Amino acid sequence: MDTVSFKESITANKPPDEASLYLKALWYDAKGNWDMAHTLIQDAEDNNASWIHAYLHRKEGDIGNAGYWYRRAEKRMPDISLEKEWENIVADLINHD
Repeated sequence: MDTVSFKESITANKPPDEASLYLKALWYDAKGNWDMAHTLIQDAEDNNASWIHAYLHRKEGDIGNAGYWYRRAEKRMPDISLEKEWENIVADLINHD
């Protein structure tokens, strides 16, 4: 799977079967289902999960909680749009998978 095909999958009714837990969370977020994205990622304890968790809380507007998760992910809170951050996370996950 590449970034383009992943983005195209957003029009489907379910995430691609081959998508990782991380990509599935981002897929649900792109579909407007923040709660499902958060549910999928909240119990994972690695840097990728923390990065997605941080992004989700930033999107929610809970900047304090987002900051905590960015620190856990060993990332700085970005000064870019949420859309651009989503794209950056997707590209990073696909390119390092």
